[in-house]
Amino acid sequence: MTRVGEKGQFKEEIRTCKFCGTMFYYYGFGYGYCARCTPIDDEMFHRVKNYIWEHGTATMAMVSAATGVSMKQITQYLKDGRLEIPEESNIFIRCELCNAEIRFGRYCPECASRTSKKFESAVKMDIFEVGEKPKDMKGKMHYLGNDE
Repeated sequence: MTRVGEKGQFKEEIRTCKFCGTMFYYYGFGYGYCARCTPIDDEMFHRVKNYIWEHGTATMAMVSAATGVSMKQITQYLKDGRLEIPEESNIFIRCELCNAEIRFGRYCPECASRTSKKFESAVKMDIFEVGEKPKDMKGKMHYLGNDE
């Protein structure tokens, strides 16, 4: 997960490149490729995008054969939301949770909503668990319910 520093700037985190497997610093943007693989990925993505633009609704196998980009990589572009399967298509990718057909992404809207609600309820905090920041550093300790 991306962490934000005191002044709002992104702090790096160590990730593994999806393409070559080397470790690199991730700053909260991009698609998870190291500096060496990012240009390679960009070039492959543009080949796929241009082919689809010129040839309309081609199958993944046809796009892969024509561009030299693996079907695994094209699937990754779909999961990242960089490509979208046209609505007229009869072939789709599958939701990773319920196996429903989807045009792009990793989850169908229902699974995404359900997972999001589960996460929200798991991290929901009682109002007394969240403290208030002091307005200034001078002052005395106060007790709840103390009238003095």
